[in-house]
Amino acid sequence: MKKFAAGAAGMMLMLTAGLFLWIGADGQDVPLPAAPPPPEKIDPEILPEAQVDAETIGPAPPKAYKPSREEMRFNRYDRNGDEIITRLEMMSSRTDAFRKLDKDGNNLLTFEEWAVSTSDRFAGADRDGNSQLTRTEFRSTRPKRSAPKCKC
Repeated sequence: MKKFAAGAAGMMLMLTAGLFLWIGADGQDVPLPAAPPPPEKIDPEILPEAQVDAETIGPAPPKAYKPSREEMRFNRYDRNGDEIITRLEMMSSRTDAFRKLDKDGNNLLTFEEWAVSTSDRFAGADRDGNSQLTRTEFRSTRPKRSAPKCKC
C-alpha cells in the first residue's frame, strides 16, 4: 500500500510540475527572428567551372535499373507486383489472349511465358532474319483493329 501511495504522490508532483511548465511557457512571448534577406542573384559567367581533368571524390554513383519495354508492359498487368499475372489482373476482354499466353494452363502467367510469346512475335515480324525490325516489319506487330461497336 505504501508503494501505491508513493507512486500516486509522485504522479501528482509530476503533473503539477508539468502544469507549471506549461503555463510558464505559454506566458512568455518569444520574438521570432527576422527573416534573412533574399540571396543575391549571381551572374552565371562568374561561377567557377570544373576542369576537364579534375579529380572526382568518391566512387561513381550506381546506375539505376531501367526495366525493359517488355518488363514495363508486364508490370502494367501485374497489379499486385507478385511477378505473376492472374486472370483477374488481366483485362476481362483479354481472356482469349490470356489463354494463348498461358502455355501450361495453370491460370498464372509468368514473365517467361510472356517473354516467349513476345519473342515469337518478334521472330514472326522479322522477315529477313537480321534481328532488326524495319518500319514495315514493325507495322506488322500492331494488333488488328476490330470494327467499332456503335449503338447509334
